[in-house]
Amino acid sequence: MSSGIWQRGEEDEGVHGFLINDIRKEVTRAAKLTCNICKKKGASIGCVAPKCKRSYHFPCGVQRECIFQFMENFGSYCWEHRPVQKLPSGESRGSSQCTICLEFVERIPLYNVLKSPCCKNAWFHRDCLQYQALSAGIFFFRCTVCNNKDKFQNEMLRMGIHIPEKDASWELEENAYQDLLQRYQHCDARTCLCKNGRDYSKPDSKWEIKRCQCCGSCGTHLACSPMQSWEENWECMECRSIFAKSGYYQNQKKRSLTNSEKIDVTGRLLEEPSPKCPRQSPGSQHSFHLRSTKMLCQNSLTPCTLLDLPASNKMAMSISPLINSSSRSLSVRRMQLRIQKREASNILRELKSQINTKTTRLNINRDDIWSSALKGFRGRNFNPANTMEIKFTNCKDKTETYTFHGSKHEFFQLLMLHLKISSLFEGSSSKNLSLDSQAIKENLYYEAGKMIAVSLVHGGPPPGFFSKTLFNCLAYGPENVKPTEEDVADSDVAQTINMIKSSRTLAHLQSTISDCYEYLTVTGCLRPMTTLSDKDMLVNDILIYHVIKRVLSPFESFRQGLKTLGVLEKLQSHPDAFSSILCHKPERLSAKILGDLFTIHCVSNLNREKGVDFWMGYLQDVEGGESAATLEDILVFATGTSSIPPIGFEPEPSVEFMYIKYPVGNRQPNCLQLPITKTYEQFKNKMDFAISSTLRLTGV
Repeated sequence: MSSGIWQRGEEDEGVHGFLINDIRKEVTRAAKLTCNICKKKGASIGCVAPKCKRSYHFPCGVQRECIFQFMENFGSYCWEHRPVQKLPSGESRGSSQCTICLEFVERIPLYNVLKSPCCKNAWFHRDCLQYQALSAGIFFFRCTVCNNKDKFQNEMLRMGIHIPEKDASWELEENAYQDLLQRYQHCDARTCLCKNGRDYSKPDSKWEIKRCQCCGSCGTHLACSPMQSWEENWECMECRSIFAKSGYYQNQKKRSLTNSEKIDVTGRLLEEPSPKCPRQSPGSQHSFHLRSTKMLCQNSLTPCTLLDLPASNKMAMSISPLINSSSRSLSVRRMQLRIQKREASNILRELKSQINTKTTRLNINRDDIWSSALKGFRGRNFNPANTMEIKFTNCKDKTETYTFHGSKHEFFQLLMLHLKISSLFEGSSSKNLSLDSQAIKENLYYEAGKMIAVSLVHGGPPPGFFSKTLFNCLAYGPENVKPTEEDVADSDVAQTINMIKSSRTLAHLQSTISDCYEYLTVTGCLRPMTTLSDKDMLVNDILIYHVIKRVLSPFESFRQGLKTLGVLEKLQSHPDAFSSILCHKPERLSAKILGDLFTIHCVSNLNREKGVDFWMGYLQDVEGGESAATLEDILVFATGTSSIPPIGFEPEPSVEFMYIKYPVGNRQPNCLQLPITKTYEQFKNKMDFAISSTLRLTGV
């Protein structure tokens, strides 16, 4: 920027083309000049305006709001002669949003406020533009609204924005796009036959993983599917169901179905009876043709999953009802949620590797879950990386009641329920942080975040009640989030916003603001109303203050708590996966979900088919309300938990058919031992009796 020096050499000569002798001469010249700002010697930069004699140092010029043009001759203009953007005639003044930081900016051409030359309503802070230019470089720096590059860059260079001749910072980051090169490598067959695990893939062999040709987010080993060769196309069950409902298969000539093939209206394939697995007659009351359970026959150790039968054993029928687009979009959304929850489960399992074998015992009073949990988490010996053991005590006589494998899950379930209804959060079903001064003093927001993080990693349930706004603030930062009216739980504030939005004239709007003058002044949202459209910006100001700025202190404490065991870092790296478990309630249990969850072990071929039919029939009856038990009761009976945790079960739940009198739930290995009976009625009665008796004794 020095006025008396020129780049007379090549780039590799001197200092980037400035010769050493020229630099020395310029230092000598500047030593005689006094800075008009700080009054010290060495002012090497002069204003290029004709007849202007001002000289200054570069830092002094920046402080005094001089403009330095990083182009052509690298001219400099003092604060009096600097170029100024002109406001087009007829354009109204007022406030607008900086399209980079989204904060408000006055629509007046000033040194710190710049206007886009290509878009009428695009205004920026100078600092925001400079930061973006340094990050984007000359190849990617352009208008944030219309994407214009040449006209936008020329104007910004004229107004003193430095645009470096480099690639964008995100392009220079090493392995920045490495994730895009990764392909799904996991076998999702109900029973994986590979001894090396579901993630093992060996090319050009039966253990090579074939991905779904539609979504690419499910896979199977060739040996774990009915495919005969690699050339065959394979679709996962979710995509196959969607295509079946949409009639896709019927429109494909190459994949047309014969008259003997049948598909039910749910889109799932109806299996023909396997030669090895005879089923009951069609007239039997408890004959179930749709079976999605996982089976392992102990006598042959051969998987017997009915959905993996060869294609010749499958039948389908045409779909008569038309599936509308909303149903299809709902199915796609549910499929996406399942994929995201599966990804979250894998991430939580990775975090669980931090847990060591050292045990931390917490004595929890079920009648005062919050105080006893808080005492345990704040204990001197508490370490979130230790294995946790929970013992419940009775509030009245302070004696220990019982301890079993599922007590830890029950503890976290009660804790999440308490947090949902506590004063730390506000809202109906989707909740945001509230402002509780006493909770801030006691640092309870930090403890709440810590408890949620520990619950997720230790196999407990997720909160499931986060609003999208709260989650986005955690994932992307509160400065990048725009709240909505649904986030306002305070009825008075909601009424104020509604009054402002319902104003039909400028006079009515100004009258409403006058009525709310005190509130708007206290919140810092008061602004002059020159047009009726200004009410939208005022509503946005109120929303940002009430939902975000008002709770910044508790939000920061809550975020620090979520850093426990690395949960927040993973949340920010995989927001879609964590959104599926923090913002959505756990999927309601169904007979199909439980059938898929339990792997079935059979003692013999003779009793296998009857036992599976009885088990699946019982699940269907429970789901249909024909039993005193519920699906949640069955899960508690087998595992000690009433819902499937995001991290999954370890070990995976299983069912064993044995010669025993009554069902037994072994909660430590998550194993459900079922009796072999002659009739379904005997099986059902024994199941109802065992489940109700066990849950009544344990007090669940």
